Amino acid sequence: MISFKNVSFSYDDREFILDNITFKFQPGLTLLIGPNGCGKSTLLKLAAGVEKPDSGNISINGHDLWIHEVAARQHLAYLPEHPDLTPYAAIKDILKLVWRLRGRPDSGISPALEFFDLESMANRSVRKLSKGQRRRAVFAAMLIGNPEYLLLDEPLEGMDRAVQNKILSWINLGLENGKTIVVVSHTYTSFLSMVSHTVTIRDGKISHIQNLPADESKKQKILDTIVQEPVDSPSR
Repeated sequence: MISFKNVSFSYDDREFILDNITFKFQPGLTLLIGPNGCGKSTLLKLAAGVEKPDSGNISINGHDLWIHEVAARQHLAYLPEHPDLTPYAAIKDILKLVWRLRGRPDSGISPALEFFDLESMANRSVRKLSKGQRRRAVFAAMLIGNPEYLLLDEPLEGMDRAVQNKILSWINLGLENGKTIVVVSHTYTSFLSMVSHTVTIRDGKISHIQNLPADESKKQKILDTIVQEPVDSPSR
């Protein structure tokens, strides 16, 4: 379980993007919803340990993300919206590094490359890849060690339909295995059949934490209502 306790964060030490929030990400698929600039990607970066909170703490399975880093991050994988990979490294070398960092044998590199159709590009440097290919390389790295927590920022962006379907199938398999998956996406309808929770950020606060019904039409109505809610509506 990923737990936030009294977490505040700002980029400029003046205006809090997130202001004293406390909540938990539960197993299943959670969609982060809210207007542009409300802090969805920032919340994901905090959960991934990319950004450090100004106050409060974030823990994973009871391990503080910034005190017990190895234990907390061991089962965590993060896909940023704009992957920043070492430009002159080959894909296979990046995967080897991730395998070593996770303390796993590198025998799983070939299956990871194969799953995202990257076998022919294994020796290609990142700088020679398209945006979609770079994102596929990051996805391949996410397969390493079978992480329990997956944090995905716009996972379908820049992907063709075939790769999108593969990603959705992979996410669905993760859910069947009890993983906790958090997604930021403007095309939330792609996740309609899988999503079980929503978290909404407004004015630096968590304004909705909602368990969704199984019925897809009811889910759609709830999500549409949240998305269409006026930006300046009061937090609750």
